[in-house]
Amino acid sequence: MPKFLIERDIPGAGSFTDEEVQAIATKSNGVLAGMAPRAQWLHSYVTDDQIVCVYVADDEAAVLEHARCGGFPATRVQRIGRVIDPVTAEALA
Repeated sequence: MPKFLIERDIPGAGSFTDEEVQAIATKSNGVLAGMAPRAQWLHSYVTDDQIVCVYVADDEAAVLEHARCGGFPATRVQRIGRVIDPVTAEALA
């Protein structure tokens, strides 16, 4: 299943309380439970005014369905074509 990067523009996201973050995660998990196995949330990064999420999903439509059903913005959705990390720099054996 392909991976997707979802940018969610949410002013003040970096100031959310633990309770607010927990409520968002709970809502997301509930929506995803109803969509299984078409979409899975891997993790998210929170910045001052944005939450950036990594999902595994059948397609972009499933990602957008999750956003719509959960009431979450999906400002930008991009399919991840490749992941690189420090190990990528190592020579091929």
